[in-house]
Amino acid sequence: MRKEIWFGLSILLAVVVALFVLMPAPADITNGHLGLLMLGLIVATIMLGFPTAFTLMGMGVMFTYLAYRGMGPQIAIEQTLDLMVLRTYAVMTNDVLIAVPLFIFMGYLVERANLVERLFKSMHLAMARMPGSLAIATVITCAVFATATGIVGAVVTLMGLLAMPAMMKAGYSIRLTAGAITAGGCLGIMIPPSVLLIVYGAVAGVSVVKLYAGAFFPGLMLALLYVLYIMIVAKISPKSAPPLSEEERRVTLPEFAQSIKSTISNRAVPGLLGAIKGKRNASVPMGTLLKQLFIALLPALVFASAMALTYSIVTTPDPVLDSGLVEMGSFSQDNSSEFSGGLAEPPGSASLSEPLGAQALGADAGTEPATDEAGTKTIAAPDAPMSFWITLAVGTVLLLIFYAIFTFARLEIFKMLLSSFFPLALMILAVLGSIVFGFATPSEAAAMGSFGGLLLALAYRRLNLPMLKESVYLAAKTSAMVCWLFVGSSIFSAAFALLGGQAIINDWVLGMNLTPVEFMILAQIVIFLLGWPLEWTEIIVIFMPIFLPLLAHYQIDPLFFGLLVALNLQTAFLSPPVAMSAFYLKGVSPPHVTLNQIFAGMLPFMGIQIIAIVLLYMFPGIGLWLPEVLY
Repeated sequence: MRKEIWFGLSILLAVVVALFVLMPAPADITNGHLGLLMLGLIVATIMLGFPTAFTLMGMGVMFTYLAYRGMGPQIAIEQTLDLMVLRTYAVMTNDVLIAVPLFIFMGYLVERANLVERLFKSMHLAMARMPGSLAIATVITCAVFATATGIVGAVVTLMGLLAMPAMMKAGYSIRLTAGAITAGGCLGIMIPPSVLLIVYGAVAGVSVVKLYAGAFFPGLMLALLYVLYIMIVAKISPKSAPPLSEEERRVTLPEFAQSIKSTISNRAVPGLLGAIKGKRNASVPMGTLLKQLFIALLPALVFASAMALTYSIVTTPDPVLDSGLVEMGSFSQDNSSEFSGGLAEPPGSASLSEPLGAQALGADAGTEPATDEAGTKTIAAPDAPMSFWITLAVGTVLLLIFYAIFTFARLEIFKMLLSSFFPLALMILAVLGSIVFGFATPSEAAAMGSFGGLLLALAYRRLNLPMLKESVYLAAKTSAMVCWLFVGSSIFSAAFALLGGQAIINDWVLGMNLTPVEFMILAQIVIFLLGWPLEWTEIIVIFMPIFLPLLAHYQIDPLFFGLLVALNLQTAFLSPPVAMSAFYLKGVSPPHVTLNQIFAGMLPFMGIQIIAIVLLYMFPGIGLWLPEVLY
């Protein structure tokens, strides 16, 4: 029998033995002890392979009946059935969960649009001069693709088929290859739009919008730490990640580019401008030259458009609306008039003067606010801040440097990125931007993302009826699993609370007199250990309701706790014996690649995740700065 099976069985046996040893005698068992027994049994049954959702429902129903058993069999059955209906209805009316099937559908569409091969090839060439370029390209490709799909198994499997042969052919070590693919594929758990964050938000009652805004920089930090580790390994041990040869880095140029390169210039923009102006390239059609020049100037055009839009925003004056209210007693200038309300200036008021700083807006400029026909008053347009001009100057200098080294070979790589990376990145940014900046709710943004997935599949000529039917079927199947899991966890947590298990755990934790730091460390260690036998869905829906009531006592923000949990739960896919990403990769690996080698390659990336958790805890602004600024 394999070591991994022995390890899993030993953990299961330890759980069962601990239940029987720690439980009191049958005569002394209370409802609270039954709740703890239910919690231990659910872990054991899931590890035995029972379906999680229906096991949760079955356990919840059985122990709910035990909680009401003192009221008589008939009432106990009625109360149990009522609880099932109420908890199921509460899940059905949860608006947050509408985004889950839409994001899953978007993921399956993007997965079947055949983008990953083009994306990996373009990223491979774009990173060719960096140490460990293939591994870095793999991590970036996995991150982008996992972010768009959110389906870890699909990303790891596709990248195992695509990147693993290329990396092993280039001489990369099996451990680094396996670690880069599995760790990169799991980034979709953390980086928005993540289904995990939606599930946590629904369980914890935290705004999904704030979770998305908070998870952006921690997810980016984790990806950068992976890239930094790969570069260090490539520098220290070139045998593990040898540099690419000149042949592998060479980009084949089209005929017009070779002609312009040999006759005018190797730089793209001067060469194309010279070809348009002169007659030395009469064989190249003018339409081709203009099209290529437009593509080459796209970065400059995008930068100019962004700066123009920013200037328009920062220099637009705020409107000052005229409320139309009339000052009291101003109907008549005659103080003796009955319409003046009998109001008169107090004695000595003539000597009173306006307080300092009470001048009207715009008085420092010597002008009054202008009033249009609608009665709207506006002040003079403000000047752009200094930061705008600094950004404009720095961006202009960087663009000049960029075009100074922008050769025809880089133009071809840029065109490859334009057809693979940028459409996917634009769709992700559009979905995230609409959520984070408040233009759309997560459900509306998910619908827009699904429509974007349809457009991508159509643009790459992969949209057809069989592909659409398969995507709809898989999305419905996965969504049904998530929703049944929510129903089961809702019934289970209600039964756990009825039995008093939550109160026992609260009293036990509070009785240890832990500081907030000690409680946070304890919670993260427990979640880390639970990631070994359980998947993230089970941890979120079963164990998060146990931790959440304790956060208020230790004055811990549920948003910040959720970000730490999201980083920590990546270990559920990277920690043996139930490291699902390792089994996904093993299924498509060559026969000589063993599971132990894959596990060994994943361990350094698990260490990087722990470093990322420590950094996020020490510097909470990494996750909380963006939500605080936006909301």
